[in-house]
Amino acid sequence: MYEGKNLQVAGSPLELSTYARLYRDELLNNVLPFWEKYSPDVHHGGFYTCLDREGEVYDTDKFIWLQGRQVWCFAFMYREVEQRQEWLDLAILGADFLEKYGRDGEGNWYFSLTQDGRPLVQPYNVFSDCFACMAFSALYLVKPEKRYKDIALDTFHNILRRQPNWKGSYNKSYPGTRELENFSLPMILCNLALEMEPIMGSSKVEELIPGIIHKVMDVFYQPSLGLILENVMPDGSLIDSFEGRLCNPGHAIEAMWFIMDLGKRIGNTALIHKAKDIVLDTLEYAWDKQYGGIYYFLDVQGHPPQQLEWNQKLWWVHAETLVALAKGYTLTGDDACAAWFKKVHDYTWSHFRDEVNGEWFGYLDRRGDVLLELKGGKWKGCFHIPRSLYQVWKTFEQHTER
Repeated sequence: MYEGKNLQVAGSPLELSTYARLYRDELLNNVLPFWEKYSPDVHHGGFYTCLDREGEVYDTDKFIWLQGRQVWCFAFMYREVEQRQEWLDLAILGADFLEKYGRDGEGNWYFSLTQDGRPLVQPYNVFSDCFACMAFSALYLVKPEKRYKDIALDTFHNILRRQPNWKGSYNKSYPGTRELENFSLPMILCNLALEMEPIMGSSKVEELIPGIIHKVMDVFYQPSLGLILENVMPDGSLIDSFEGRLCNPGHAIEAMWFIMDLGKRIGNTALIHKAKDIVLDTLEYAWDKQYGGIYYFLDVQGHPPQQLEWNQKLWWVHAETLVALAKGYTLTGDDACAAWFKKVHDYTWSHFRDEVNGEWFGYLDRRGDVLLELKGGKWKGCFHIPRSLYQVWKTFEQHTER
């Protein structure tokens, strides 16, 4: 493992400890306080996530995956950063709401609820389940009540059961014509398996890891392109269609830091290096060389993507890229990771961060101007920014301590 302590950029060493302090302070003094102040619904339980630039609530619907992510966030921070009672109280506030209202009669987690917990949108995919699973697993580790563990395990087993067809009856595809597999669930399982290990046990995780790695690195990764596709045929082959040609750079890069964590877990250095190389290849491909920033979607054959938002710059893509580069550098010592980290850091902190009201903007246009001034909504909540700030902080801090 590489033991250098300085991040070398254009001949000028930047102390990793300086970055560590910067990311720590941003997490503790800017981002988490925003959500602590404006997000809790003390009357009905759970959290508001639709917050404008100043933290005002502009919509009261509650989206299960964002509720779960925020429970996870505050339970995780309570366990890993500091045992602040207010963080534990917030995690319990969200978990109680989820436990009471979040599932249908078969144990599937709805997509969204009204403010007071009435179902709005059916459990049409499995991602609400994934983040509810993370939430109750993390909460159990700091408040070991059996019901939290049971919810986490029941949900995880339900995810595995639904894995072959995770949309179930809500799948719009006609059977037998184009049986594409989507990258989202294998990607999440890379991380979710490690999140569940403390309550599920090492043997079960070790049983799952080889299949997860194979799916991501052998099926969705295309060596001829050096890229990960978002949809492939079951044998990993590319199909010439909108969906088959789609690359989601943020998903690919986020998955690679999950893979690096799995590589550390099983002691596979070659896997870590391969994941790092995929991060670098994806950045070379997806970086906007005219305006800076990482594209949201791309067509790997250069055709027009079907997503009209393809050239927007999104918060989570850049936040997750910073984590992947921090881990890639500290685990391999590749100077290319250092150079890219500085480049992505400079773009991200100068464009997404709101210096006036706290927290970060989520959506920029191609030129890097703020497209929507919201701090949270249907898709953005208390998750990617705080998790990424924590990961970069601890990755650099622990590396300098070694």
